[in-house]
Amino acid sequence: MKKTLVAGALGLLLPAIGLAGEYNLTVDRVEIDTGEFVKEGVGYNGKSPGPTLRFKEGEEVSINVTNNLDEMTSIHWHGLILPFEQDGVPGISFPGIKPGETFTYKFPITQSGTYWFHSHSGFQEPEGAFGSIIIEPEGREPFRYDREYVVQLTDKHPHSSERVMRNLKVTPDYYNREQQTVGEFFSGVSENGFLNTVKDRLAWGDMRMMKADVEDLQGFTGMINGKGPKQNWTGIFEPGERIRLRFINSSAMTYFDVRIPGLNMTVVQADGNNVQPINVDEFRIGVAETYDVIVRPKDEQAYTIFAESMGRTGYARATLAPEEGMDAPVPGLREPARLTMADMGGMPGMDHGDMPGMDHGDMGGENAMADMSEMDHSQMSGMDHSSMQMPEGGASDPFYAKGSGLVPKAANGGKFLSYADLKAQKPLYEEREPTREIELRLTGNMERYTWSINGVKYEDADAIRLKYGERVRFKFVNETMMTHPMHLHGMWSILDVGAGQWNPVKHTVSVQPGTTVYMETEVDAPGQWAFHCHLTYHMAAGMFRKVIVEGGPDSTQAASSEQFGNVGGGV
Repeated sequence: MKKTLVAGALGLLLPAIGLAGEYNLTVDRVEIDTGEFVKEGVGYNGKSPGPTLRFKEGEEVSINVTNNLDEMTSIHWHGLILPFEQDGVPGISFPGIKPGETFTYKFPITQSGTYWFHSHSGFQEPEGAFGSIIIEPEGREPFRYDREYVVQLTDKHPHSSERVMRNLKVTPDYYNREQQTVGEFFSGVSENGFLNTVKDRLAWGDMRMMKADVEDLQGFTGMINGKGPKQNWTGIFEPGERIRLRFINSSAMTYFDVRIPGLNMTVVQADGNNVQPINVDEFRIGVAETYDVIVRPKDEQAYTIFAESMGRTGYARATLAPEEGMDAPVPGLREPARLTMADMGGMPGMDHGDMPGMDHGDMGGENAMADMSEMDHSQMSGMDHSSMQMPEGGASDPFYAKGSGLVPKAANGGKFLSYADLKAQKPLYEEREPTREIELRLTGNMERYTWSINGVKYEDADAIRLKYGERVRFKFVNETMMTHPMHLHGMWSILDVGAGQWNPVKHTVSVQPGTTVYMETEVDAPGQWAFHCHLTYHMAAGMFRKVIVEGGPDSTQAASSEQFGNVGGGV
C-alpha cells in the first residue's frame, strides 16, 4: 500500500509534458483564484504556479518555450549553473522571446536539489509566471525519505504589479497597514520613560520613516502551491513516513517564517545544496531561497504548515494529513515586528545624528539635518558596519544587527534556524584565499522609493567586471532599513558563516538592515550575468548590476549588451 501511495505522489510531481530530457512550456494568460479574490495573471501550461520540472543530474535538457502572450517574455532557471546564453535575462543573456515565438533552451544538468524557474520580463513573475524544479542526484541522497512535496510560497496582491509600483513611487508607505498606535506609545513610556519615548518618536518622524516599515507590500494573500489559506492545499501521508518538503519562496516581496506546529523539521538542503542536518522548530525563508526539510508525523492527525510574513501582516497555510478533508488549527498572527535604530545602522538609544563615522556634511548640504526626509542612504558610506556582522550578545542571531527588531524567535520558544547554523555537507570548492574583495553597499531612499548599489541605480551604473579563475570576496553593507535577498546568476555564492571549508553554498544571500555580510564566488562561468536584489520592486527601482566575466577555457568573451538591447523596466 505504501509503495503505491509513494509512486502516486511522485507521479503527480512528474511534468508529463514531453519526452525524457525534452519539455514543452507555454506562457499564457491565466486566471488566479486566491480564495479571497480572482485576478488575471501569467502562468505556464495554463496555470500558476506552472508545472514541476523533474530533471536528472548529468542529463542534457531541451525546453521549448512558446510565448502565447502579446508581449515579450523570458524564463530564468533560478539557481541553475548553465551557459550564460541560456540564463534567460533579456538584455543581458539573450534578447527575449517575442509574442508567438518558440525559443528552445538547451543546457546540461550539473547539479541536484530544489530550484525554481520564473520570468525575467516586466512584472510577469509577481503576476504568476513561476514554477518549480526538482533535480534528482546521480548518486544516493545522504538522507532518507518516503514521500516528497513541493511547497511553493507566494504573495498575491489584488493590485496589478504596475499599479503597486506606481503607488510605491508616489507614497512609499501606501501599503503600510501597521502604523504605530497610541497603545504602543504608552507601552514605550512604561518601558523607557516619557522623554526617551518622545525623543524616539521624534527621531523617526524627522526621518519621515516608521518602525513599521518592515515590509513594503501588505494586503496580500499568502499562497502555497496556488492555493490561498481558505483553499488549504493538502499533502497526504501515512503515519511514520519521512516526508521531504521542498520549500520555495517565489514571492514578489515577502519573507516568510515557517513552522509546522507539532512537528520538528530537519533542514537537509539550502538553495539546492546539501547541508549538515539541523533540527529546527521554525525557519525564515527569504524571497527566492529554497529549503528542504524532512518531517516525520507519527500520529494519524492533521498538521498545519504555517508560513507567517516577517512583518506579521499576512500568512500562507497548507495541511499535511492522512486523508483529504482533514485540517488542524491555524495559529493567529504574532505581534507585528518593529524596526529599531539598530536597523537604521545605529545602535539602540543612539541619536541618529551621532552615528559614528558619519559626515553629515555629505548628506545634502548644510540644511540636511533640518530635513532628513531627503536623506539618501547611499551617502552613509562613512559608517563602519563591519563590527555589526557578528555582534557579541544582545542578538540571538549573529546575522542581525545588535538590538535589531527583526531578530526571529520560534513561536514555541524552540530552535529558530540561523544562517550561522548552515554547514555544507561536503565542500564544493577547495578552500583558498580570495584574490580580491568588492564592496557592494546596498543603498536607497525610502521616501523617493529608489533602490541602488553603491548609490547608483542600474541604468547609470558600470558593469562589475570579473576575471575567469579568480576567487572574489563580496562585502555586502546594508545601509538601508529593508532586508535585501541578493541573487548572483550563473555562479555559486559561498556564504561566510565562519565555518571555513564548511561554509554553505547558496544562490541567494539575505542581508539584514544595519549589517555587513560576506560571500565568496569562484569565478568559473564566462559571459554576462545579472546580480540583483530579488525583491521585485527594489530590483525594478534600480538595485541591480550586470556582471561580466572575462576570459575562460576557450577565451569566451561575453556578447555586448548592444547585441541584446537595453534591459529596460523588466529586470
